[in-house]
Amino acid sequence: MKKLALHWQILIGMTLGVLWGMLASSLGLVEFTLDWISPFGTIFINLLKLIAVPLVLVSLITGVTSLSDISRLSRIGSKTIALYLTTTVIAVVLGLVLVNAFEPGKAFSPEKREEFKQQFASTTSQKSTDAASVEQQGPLQPLIDIVPSNIFNSMTDNGSMLQVIFFALLFGISLILIPPDKAQPVNDFFEGVNMAILKIVDIIMMAAPYGVFALLGGLVVEFAGDDPSAALELLLVLGYYCLVVAIGLGLMIFVVYPVLVVTIGKTKYGHFLKGIFPAQMLAFSTSSSAATLPVTMECAEKNLGINKEISSFVLPLGATINMDGTSLYQSVAAVFIAQAYGIDLSLTAQLGIVMTATLASIGAAAVPGAGTVMLVIVLQQAGIPVEGIALILAPDRLLDMLRTTVNVTGDATVSMLVARTEGQLHPPTEITVK
Repeated sequence: MKKLALHWQILIGMTLGVLWGMLASSLGLVEFTLDWISPFGTIFINLLKLIAVPLVLVSLITGVTSLSDISRLSRIGSKTIALYLTTTVIAVVLGLVLVNAFEPGKAFSPEKREEFKQQFASTTSQKSTDAASVEQQGPLQPLIDIVPSNIFNSMTDNGSMLQVIFFALLFGISLILIPPDKAQPVNDFFEGVNMAILKIVDIIMMAAPYGVFALLGGLVVEFAGDDPSAALELLLVLGYYCLVVAIGLGLMIFVVYPVLVVTIGKTKYGHFLKGIFPAQMLAFSTSSSAATLPVTMECAEKNLGINKEISSFVLPLGATINMDGTSLYQSVAAVFIAQAYGIDLSLTAQLGIVMTATLASIGAAAVPGAGTVMLVIVLQQAGIPVEGIALILAPDRLLDMLRTTVNVTGDATVSMLVARTEGQLHPPTEITVK
């Protein structure tokens, strides 16, 4: 009997997880779910995070050294960053157009707004405190943060991925510049480590359906508590806002990316979607571009035919600096909150949101909820009450799952475009997924 493909296993695990969460809330099994099922979801996430830093470090070093000359590295790097910035700006502008057209913030009553403020007061305060520390930094602080003072400290923190990327690029470039006979043993070492890490990925992914089940089962239970109708009622109240964000994210996946894949990538979008689907499902369930990175790389290379030297450079970089979904969400959320407070934003203020959201997306960690902290900075820049973030915290986890899916799809899209322009795209005749 043919084994069920991984993405279908993950999809089944997600569905069963949601159903279990609703059932557990109805039958009073909340404590049981949180104590005995949810921890396995946490373990699964920890396993993915465990290999995130080693994978980025080793894959980037092997990717850079495989380019073999500095001029080629410079050309590919310039293309990659230019494409990432372009898709991010498109996402932010699209979000602003939609939120101004639909005006979801005007659907809130003052009573409901006050209720949200009180319910999420402590969380809002924590987000504001986190963002304040970032806001007080100088204009060149992001540049300072990229250069680590101790690479070993950076490798112990998944939030310091930019520093790991900086070191990996510097190390890889240095290997290109030293005599080939001296560099070859080091290259062989990292190639072997890379193979071992990818094998670890295969082992971890065997548990993916079960990890996703536990993850979503625990999430639904935490959201609903002992009253499943509470979750439904809350989602209905904020449904309009969620719909606007979802429409924007859907347009990115089904309009913006297809145009790029078909025109520049010279590839049928159905083929592209089928190839990247397992990574999309994992991104949806984990809400982490970094945690999904191993699967994204595997899909790009095996299913889409993207050369390894391109995928190992473009995708790790994208998981850190390319957050199209997060940027779109931030622009919609900022104007939504302004509308809820009755604030009319000028064109200048909204252009400021474009700039701030684009730059904030570069600094956002590729982990669940990081975009919410960066949103506070966007709100402060536009003069929107930070307290209004309480309005969107309830459905944020669901939207985080959706926007992470867009983030990962955007990374794969740019990777394909770079590969095509470099003559490094060789689509397989048949897509196979483990």
